[in-house]
Amino acid sequence: MKPLNNKEPGERLSQPGTTRTGKKRGRRVLILLLVIGAFAGGFYTARNPAIVGEIEKLAGSKGEAESKDVYYCPMHPQIRSDKPGTCPICNMNLEKMEKAPEAGEQAAKEQTSAKGKPLEQRKILYWTDAMNPSFRSDKPGKAPDGMDLVPVYEEEDRPGAGLPPGVLKISPQKQQLIGVGYSRVIKDSLSKTIHAVARLAYDETKISRIQARVDGWIDRVFVDFTGKLVKKGQPLISIYSPELVSTQMELLLARKSKETFAGSVFDEAASGANVLYESTRERFRLWNIPDAQVREIEKRGKPSTSMTLSSPAGGFVVNRNAYPGQRITPETEIYSIVDLSTIWALAEVYEYEVPLIKLGQDATMTLSYVPGKTYKGKVTYIYPEVDKTTRTLKVRMEFPNADFQLKPDMYANVGIEVDFGRQVSIPQEAVLDSGTEQIVFVALGDGYFEPRKVQVGARVGDRFIVVSGLNPGEQVVSSGNFLIDSESRLKSALRGMGSPAHAGHGATGGEAGVGRGQPPSGIDHSSHQQKNGKTMQREDTAPPRTGVGHAGHSTGGSGVPPGMDTGRSSHDPKSHQAGGK
Repeated sequence: MKPLNNKEPGERLSQPGTTRTGKKRGRRVLILLLVIGAFAGGFYTARNPAIVGEIEKLAGSKGEAESKDVYYCPMHPQIRSDKPGTCPICNMNLEKMEKAPEAGEQAAKEQTSAKGKPLEQRKILYWTDAMNPSFRSDKPGKAPDGMDLVPVYEEEDRPGAGLPPGVLKISPQKQQLIGVGYSRVIKDSLSKTIHAVARLAYDETKISRIQARVDGWIDRVFVDFTGKLVKKGQPLISIYSPELVSTQMELLLARKSKETFAGSVFDEAASGANVLYESTRERFRLWNIPDAQVREIEKRGKPSTSMTLSSPAGGFVVNRNAYPGQRITPETEIYSIVDLSTIWALAEVYEYEVPLIKLGQDATMTLSYVPGKTYKGKVTYIYPEVDKTTRTLKVRMEFPNADFQLKPDMYANVGIEVDFGRQVSIPQEAVLDSGTEQIVFVALGDGYFEPRKVQVGARVGDRFIVVSGLNPGEQVVSSGNFLIDSESRLKSALRGMGSPAHAGHGATGGEAGVGRGQPPSGIDHSSHQQKNGKTMQREDTAPPRTGVGHAGHSTGGSGVPPGMDTGRSSHDPKSHQAGGK
C-alpha cells in the first residue's frame, strides 16, 4: 500500500510552520534591500554636483520669492506690484508693504497687554481687518485686501469702567497702522504776525498848499519845477500887487505919525497914531507876509513894488501852478509841498483779522527791491468801513523816512505784530472741525481716546488758542485723528445696531439681515460668502450660494431666501462646535 501523500518513502514532508517562517524572512530581506538602496541613492545624490546645484537653485528661488518686496496702494489695497510705481486708480505712490508675521503670531509674541493682563487670559471676540474695520471673522487669516487679520479683545471692544461716555479703545497694533501721533496741551506766550501788502502814501497831515492872500501878478518864479526839495522859508515866487503897495505906504505913514506924536502932550493923537501903525502891521501878518519883510520895508523907508512869497514848510513840490506874469487870486493854489520825513503805509486786512489789530501795535515793513532792510513803525489808524467788494478793511501804519528812500505809491510787505500773552494752545492738526463744532481726541492712556468738544480761538502759526475744553498737560491726538474719528463713528454705528452673535447663539429672524454687531448698510460684502463656518472669497467662477447658515443651524424662519448672502462675517467658533455635536 502506497503512502497517501504520493511521496517517496525517503522524502521529508514540509511542515506548515516552516512555510510561514520563510515568508517572514523574505520580507526582512526585502526591507533591508530597500534601506540599502535608499542610503545608496542619497549618497549618490549628495556626491553628484549637478543634483546638489539644482536643489540649491530651487531653495534659493523659494527664498527669493519669500523675501521679494511687495508694493501696494494705501487707498486701494488690492493694487499690488513687485516694484515701486503709482496707483492706476488714484495715481498715488505705491508704498512698500512691511513683512507682517503670520496671522496670530504677533499676538502670541506679546506677553502682556497694556493693562498687564497676560494675552493668553484675554478673550478674543473676533478678528478684523485693520484697513477695513467693518470686516470681521471668527478666526485668523487673510482679509480680502491681503492684510493679516488682527485680533480684537474683549476689553478693546468696550470702554473701561469709570471712563467718560464715548471713549474709544484702539489696540497698539491698530494705532501703529493708523499712524497715531500725540501732542501735549501747553500754556505759553503766543504772538503772531498779520501779513499784508501795503501801498505807500503821503502823510496827509504834512501837505502844505501855498496860496497868495491878495490879488496880483507873479513877477518872478524861484521854484520852477515839480519834485524839487525846498526848505522852510525858502522863496517861491515874487508878487506885484497894487493892494500890497498901498498897504506899504500906509505902514510908512503910520510909523511916521507914531514917531511924531511919541513925545507930544496930546495923548489922544499919540494913541491914535500907535493904533494905526499896529493895525497896518496886523494886515501884513494876515496876508502871511513875514515880519522880516515888513521890517525891511520900514528900514528902507519906501514901498516895494513886489513881495516875496516863501515856503511855510520843508518838503517836496508835488504840484506847481506858478508861471511868470500869471495873475493870481486868493483862491489860486500856487504850490503843493509834502513833507516826506514820515510816510504812510495803507494795508488791506481781512475782516476776520480786524479784531486782532489795535492802535499803537508794532508794525514792520520790507521792500523786495531793498533786501535786508526792515522798517519799523506803528499802527496809527483803523478805517471805519469794510470794502464791500474785497471784504477787507484798510489799516494805516506810519514809518519814519529820514533818508527819503520810501516813495509814495510804492508797494511793500507789512507785518502787524499781535501779542496774545500766555494762552493754552494745541496743534491745528489736532482739531477736527465739522463746521458747527470742534472736536479733539484726548489720549487717556492704555489705548483709550475720548472725543471732546472744544472751543478754539485765533490760529497762531500752526497752533490754535484753546478758549475752553482742555487743560494744560493733557495729551491730544495730532496725527491719525481723522481715522480715529472714522473708527469712532463706525463703532458707534455698530453698537447702535447691536453686538455680534457669540457663544453658540446664531442669528435668527431679523438679525440675519442686519444683526447685532454687523457693519452699517452701504459696506459691500458681496465678494465673500460663508462656507462651513469659514470666510471664503468668492471667485468669478464660483457656483451660486445656496445658504448662509452654520453647521447644525437652520436659516428657516429668518426671512432670508435661500441663496441670498446676509453679508455676515463674524461668527463664534463655539457655535460650530455645538452644531457638529
